[in-house]
Amino acid sequence: MQSNLFVSAMRTLVPLGAGAVLSLSGRLGIPADSETAVIVVYFVLAGAYYLAFRGLEWVAQRLAWQPLQTAAGVLLGWARPPAYEEPVQVPVRLKLDKAAMRADMDEFVRRLGEKLDGQEPR
Repeated sequence: MQSNLFVSAMRTLVPLGAGAVLSLSGRLGIPADSETAVIVVYFVLAGAYYLAFRGLEWVAQRLAWQPLQTAAGVLLGWARPPAYEEPVQVPVRLKLDKAAMRADMDEFVRRLGEKLDGQEPR
């Protein structure tokens, strides 16, 4: 089974890499004279790349068009999105017994008193 951490990392890093390639290649004709402009263009392109292919993947999933969904996923860095499992939830019930709690506290105090007096607790 694939690691969800690896899948989510790939689906984050590939769009960032695509944004870097698109912004640094200058082929889009976007003038970027300062470092700040290059950084802004980079993140805008990376975000647009991710949103375009994630949207395409979502539409293909709704249409049950598996080849398009796989192609969009591959362009995001992994063919399928990570699958997160819901944690198991188990109800816990406690019955508080006053007498048992008092006995436990008495035992705790007795052992603490022995420890403070320098005796080894029994």
